[in-house]
Amino acid sequence: MARLTGWWDRRSDPARIELYTRSSFHLFALIEVSALLGPMVQAHGPGGVKSALSALVLVHAGLCALLSGRGLDWILSRRERPVRLLAVVVALSAGGALAVALVHRSGALPDGSQTALVAVGLLGFGLGAAVLGVRGFRAMLSWLLGAVAGTGLAGVLLGLGPSACVTLALAVLVVGACGAFTSGCSLWLVSVVWELDAAREAQAQLAVAEERLRFGRDLHDVMGRNLAVIALKSELAVQLARHGDPGAVEQMTEVQRIARESQREVRDVVRGYRGADLAVELAGALSVLRAAGVDGRSRGDAGGGLPVQVQAALGWVVREAVTNVLRHSEASSCTIRLAAGSAAVLSVDNDGVPGTEAATGTGSGSGLAGLAERLAALGGSLETEVRSGVFRLTARVPLRGADV
Repeated sequence: MARLTGWWDRRSDPARIELYTRSSFHLFALIEVSALLGPMVQAHGPGGVKSALSALVLVHAGLCALLSGRGLDWILSRRERPVRLLAVVVALSAGGALAVALVHRSGALPDGSQTALVAVGLLGFGLGAAVLGVRGFRAMLSWLLGAVAGTGLAGVLLGLGPSACVTLALAVLVVGACGAFTSGCSLWLVSVVWELDAAREAQAQLAVAEERLRFGRDLHDVMGRNLAVIALKSELAVQLARHGDPGAVEQMTEVQRIARESQREVRDVVRGYRGADLAVELAGALSVLRAAGVDGRSRGDAGGGLPVQVQAALGWVVREAVTNVLRHSEASSCTIRLAAGSAAVLSVDNDGVPGTEAATGTGSGSGLAGLAERLAALGGSLETEVRSGVFRLTARVPLRGADV
């Protein structure tokens, strides 16, 4: 079953919506063929004329489907505007409708209702595809009104009565509006979804950049003063050494002391960054989630009374779990729960269940195996499960015999 649905599960939500939209556009082509070829086959007239018009419908439907796909790519800024294809579809729609009308007028296809259906169908489906080659509501509306006006004018030039001209114009208006509205709404939906996905990715990157800036700021605060003192004392030692002053040795000894102290402070900063207090990790995780547009919430104990090594291990779990939520899922909410009893139990739930490999942590680059090793060193365990569309990661660390 996983093999059958894998091609769908591996796609992101925007990609799924785009695939659905493209499939709908191709379905419109099939609807056009089934709706227009039937009346053409049933019409009374020469077989050669009906075959030619049937071929016209098939070519028109195929070009409309092709224009729909390329127009969608253009709207998503993946290719140039399909100007030539757009012109061909517009010319074929208008010319095909006019050809059907002329054939009917010549008497080759005497049934007016069938020929009118084919002509209106060509214009309506052509408009539905043509609006994918323009941007904005005004442009779509102008195309629709132009088609309606052109239909009425053609009817007058062909000698049709006022009622027939108005009926044809209204039919083109209704069918064309339905096609243009459907295509336009589909384009708008796909564009908005991809824009939201890009904005979410940008928010996640900004959250990571903010964390890096925080670490850089902390490192600068620790090292800035010490490096300035080392530079001054080194310069003073050079001057004293040039004058043969024994005080240079004392200054270099002080430089050595400050350098060793700086090394210790850097290790403290890095250790604090890598294994921060659990409460700090929880607060940072919620901040990063919210910055990425995910509803992040914390429930239960804050973890302040847990042993230091347990806090460090669970802090890694929080950090890795939130990283996986941002990178491998499309969650809209994430809840972190912590309970402390005979064991500290930390669970992270999110509703953006990804593909099988990402969910189980078996994919390449997964950090869950490393987390399991860290927890195993404390006698703990790490579990993952997917239930009712929710992915849950649970870490357990026994507290009996743990030193605070």
